[in-house]
Amino acid sequence: MDAMAKTSTTTQGLRTAIERSGYYPALVAEAVEAAVGGEPIRSYLVHQETTFDQNEVRRHVTVLVLTGNRFIVSHTDEQAADGTSPTPYATTSTESVKLGRISSVVVSRVVANPEQYVPGTLPREVVLTIGWGAVSRIDLEPAACGDPNCEADHGYTGSSTADDLSLRVSEAGDGPETVRQALAFAQAISEATADLTR
Repeated sequence: MDAMAKTSTTTQGLRTAIERSGYYPALVAEAVEAAVGGEPIRSYLVHQETTFDQNEVRRHVTVLVLTGNRFIVSHTDEQAADGTSPTPYATTSTESVKLGRISSVVVSRVVANPEQYVPGTLPREVVLTIGWGAVSRIDLEPAACGDPNCEADHGYTGSSTADDLSLRVSEAGDGPETVRQALAFAQAISEATADLTR
């Protein structure tokens, strides 16, 4: 299969995945396609999440796209009618990040019965965390010394963590195909960012 045919297949696969999510597909597809432009798509992941907010059910979809030069993140949320709008509405945002800005790709896998693990077995859950420096979380706590009777002020200690994107998929909630896609996307973005350091 030549590169042009593969690009067409990948683009159609992304459109199909967005439509299959059933979450405002025309709106989501338009936003993602506008952000991607004419670049060939190397990999993608579509993840829909349903959350419960008091007595309301809210849906959210995240679309991740990897091109040759960029990582594109799209979020679409639905909102109930409120003081700013008499009708329900949706908000869609896209962010385009140059691959060279990605500082970390973390893949956490949860497997059942690890003593019986067979290579290639699908994890029960995957958490993909990607950092590029746009958002950081700082956790601080009072510093202390080793003396349990010391009452001096030792300032604070803490850690700063890149927290730009964290996406959790599970076999039970999202299905095995979404877990497979999350792993494939994680591998593709890891390889793409590794290529930049060579």
